Amino acid sequence: MYETSTLQEKIKLFFYILIPILVTQVGMYLMNFFDTIMSGQAGATDLAGVAIGSSLWVPIFAGINGILLAVTPIIAQLVGAKKESEVPKKMQQALYLATVLALIVMVAIFFIVEPILNQMDLEAEVSRIAKYYLLALITGVVPLFIFNTLRNFIDAHGKTRISMTIILISLPLNILFNYIFIFGKFGIPAFGGIGSGIATAITYWLVCFIAIAVVTNIRPFHSYQIFSNWMKPVFSEWLAQLKIGVPIGFAIFFETSIFSAVTLFMSVYSTYTIAAHTAAMNFASLLYMIPLSVGMTLTIAIGFEVGAKRLDHARTYGYLGISGGVFIAIFAGLVLYIFDEPVARLYNSNPEVVKLTTQFISYAIIYQFADAFGAPLQGVLRGYKDVNTTLIIALVSYWLIGLPTGWILANYTSLSPFGYWVGIIVGLSTGAIALLFRLLYIQKHARTKIKKASN
Repeated sequence: MYETSTLQEKIKLFFYILIPILVTQVGMYLMNFFDTIMSGQAGATDLAGVAIGSSLWVPIFAGINGILLAVTPIIAQLVGAKKESEVPKKMQQALYLATVLALIVMVAIFFIVEPILNQMDLEAEVSRIAKYYLLALITGVVPLFIFNTLRNFIDAHGKTRISMTIILISLPLNILFNYIFIFGKFGIPAFGGIGSGIATAITYWLVCFIAIAVVTNIRPFHSYQIFSNWMKPVFSEWLAQLKIGVPIGFAIFFETSIFSAVTLFMSVYSTYTIAAHTAAMNFASLLYMIPLSVGMTLTIAIGFEVGAKRLDHARTYGYLGISGGVFIAIFAGLVLYIFDEPVARLYNSNPEVVKLTTQFISYAIIYQFADAFGAPLQGVLRGYKDVNTTLIIALVSYWLIGLPTGWILANYTSLSPFGYWVGIIVGLSTGAIALLFRLLYIQKHARTKIKKASN
């Protein structure tokens, strides 16, 4: 990151940071994307099993990753305030915390996955695939959380191309591992959908080792020597990160878990309906990586400017990112509208699954408009370290408004499973509007605070 003075310079820097983040996010999501597509080619049962397993895993991962995401504004503000000497201590404690959280997640999933699946009305084979997909996947949780912590550290310096390069190296390998373990190649048994969990876990280990090598050997990261002179765990430092990260994590958890909850509610419908819902949600989530990347870019840029007490510049970045969300929504809507049937056929060739998938995609066209507006707003607020209100907004809009609305429409109207998607649209739209009002308040409050401090 560096200081900019004109709008043109800000746009240039914004895209310089954004494009690698976007490629990185798309690359990371493509691991799940190819897990789903390639599992679907093994059969509708494998697709449904991976769908259920992913629905349990994604909100947990997203929520914990939100805690790790606190590293970005913390480091960005330290760099902006020219307090680089404090960075090694922050990073070592962040790595301790990431490891502990990963171990807790592994143990929790190991013990709760079977009881949860037993409570669901699933075909026996779908339940089996979901269980062992998750158990295979969690063997890569520790390196995944360490990688994300290091990635947030790298990105906080604006060096987002490095994260991009790591993912571009790992993605083809993930596809190769999927091919080997799902379909059984080179003497390895065919594991079907479970194989995608094995493949992804192996990939997580690879990206972790690459990130450690980067931070150890490449400038400016090696100058921090974060893997040297290890301090003992300092719980006050953990609490400082958790104070920022937990609200971020829960806000992300509440958003992602509503999609997972909907998928779990779908278990009362046919395997074809579950498969079609999963396919449409999977592709729409791939498009969501665009506004999510805009939000992550805004967190870095605004965190840097807030640390340097350049609030006018922070506000400019905010408006730049939010306006970009409008164009993103239009682009994503057109993609979904034009390519609905070809997208559906990527996942499964069964005519009934294809037909249902295109129907779900028509609802995704609408809800991604709210997503494209809300995700940049969340990124802006994280840059200001304003996270508690975002948590409340997420809880109310998604779980107290969106999901109940969807349940009522699905069970008491002719919409049936599509009613849940209408509920998602209502929840996301409510959240985006509330976030906008919160941002306007925070910007006004921050200006007042700076003026008082200067007098």
